[in-house]
Amino acid sequence: MPESNLGKGSLLTGISVFIVSMALVAGAAAQPSTAPPDLSSNESTWRHFGAELTAVTGFPGPGPVRDDPAHRYVTNTDGGQASYHIADLSDPNLTQWAKDIMKKDNDEVLAGKIAYAPHQSCLPAGVPDFDFVRGARPIYFIQTPREVLMIWEGDHQFRHIYLNVPHSKNPKPSWFGDSVGHYEGNTLVIDTIGQNTRTFVDEYRTPHSDKLHVQERWTLSDDGKTLSITVLVDDPAAFKQPWSGTTKFRREQKPMTEIACAENNEHFDFHIPVAGKADF
Repeated sequence: MPESNLGKGSLLTGISVFIVSMALVAGAAAQPSTAPPDLSSNESTWRHFGAELTAVTGFPGPGPVRDDPAHRYVTNTDGGQASYHIADLSDPNLTQWAKDIMKKDNDEVLAGKIAYAPHQSCLPAGVPDFDFVRGARPIYFIQTPREVLMIWEGDHQFRHIYLNVPHSKNPKPSWFGDSVGHYEGNTLVIDTIGQNTRTFVDEYRTPHSDKLHVQERWTLSDDGKTLSITVLVDDPAAFKQPWSGTTKFRREQKPMTEIACAENNEHFDFHIPVAGKADF
């Protein structure tokens, strides 16, 4: 299907309505809620327990990238040798630019190459992949009136979300980009731009450009035990239309464990930074 046929008419209208209904910041400052949700990690943490990202009910556009049916993703808990994510490149929402890059990577992985991901080399995972890094390591939140700090226990990667302010003017590309947010009732809303291109969008190693725009809604359940996240991802270089996905986290009582990455590597060695000379 020609790319020009995607993104016309009712689909774009529906996505626009959905985006408006999500009430995401789009770079503008918002008024703070009088009672923000308590996401703080006072001896507790948030652990991802959803499987893959799933499509969002009511969203008129595409969902997230999925597994190639011929190469189903297998985890260590499935009773076999863990595999790597292999994307379904028949996904009509992927641009040819993205497909070409992903096909080369998929072919190399299927031929025996280790599937590289930045966080496996002690590098930042980027957004939104930071939210869905697989494994047993949870995310901790620190909340202040001016910002929210999100910390991934794996090697203490962290994100700063600055509250009730607009985006920086012409932000310099960085690993986690420029994130601003505000509260809407029991939801933390985050808008991120300005990421560099050294990360992937997801665990399928989907590439992105410096135009990547990610919007997140972290919603706390009424009992305070579950945190649902919905993401809206837009990058015209990689995707023909914005796509949306959702998953969940659960609260657990667990103090943060100190995990060193480069100094105490428990991962595969993917060009982990090494000092040019000894410290002593």
